[in-house]
Amino acid sequence: MPSVETTPAVSRAGITTSATGERHIPSSVRPDGSVRKEIRVRPGYRPPEDVELYKNRTAEGFRNRGKAGIPGAENLKKEEDPTKSSAVANKNAKRREARKKAAAEKDEEKPAEPANAVEPAEAPKPVDPEVEKEKEAKKLVKKLRQARELKDKKEKGEGLLPEQFQKVIKINELVNQLEKLGYDSQGEKKSTGTENNELVNQLEKLDLDTHGETTTAET
Repeated sequence: MPSVETTPAVSRAGITTSATGERHIPSSVRPDGSVRKEIRVRPGYRPPEDVELYKNRTAEGFRNRGKAGIPGAENLKKEEDPTKSSAVANKNAKRREARKKAAAEKDEEKPAEPANAVEPAEAPKPVDPEVEKEKEAKKLVKKLRQARELKDKKEKGEGLLPEQFQKVIKINELVNQLEKLGYDSQGEKKSTGTENNELVNQLEKLDLDTHGETTTAET
């Protein structure tokens, strides 16, 4: 029976092992045409290319967890009834349409708010002219008192600053402003002619003169 020639095994590093167990790298031709000689490999030497990497099966399984899927679920989708899946999809679609319709009807029921809704402004409180006059009179009386104090200092021979002197020369102006408001230079409200007439009428009804004395009837 003729012998069958076997092709020697070649490792990743290109090392060939002969039938006799000798290991060598076969000769080869370089790109430039020169011949690379055969290289013998000493026994026991294993190049890094031929060293198998150690694989931790536990770590490998941990990295691949979840990729394989659930055992026995490979053919689950194939076994599903297409008619049942279609019915479920139609049911879900009807529910979505019903929710959209209900939301649209709810929005229509809400009254539309005006685009530029403005809150009504509060009505201004009525201003009492007499109260305003009284406030203004108090301010003028205060200025007048300060001006008179400065005038007294000037008459006593004390020196005044320019702005203090300006206050002194405005005394008459302040008095005139008080009179226009119906107040005297002391800040007291003046009685008008109408008030005097009313007072006289009241005294006459009580048979009293303007000095508060009883009048005697003429015979």
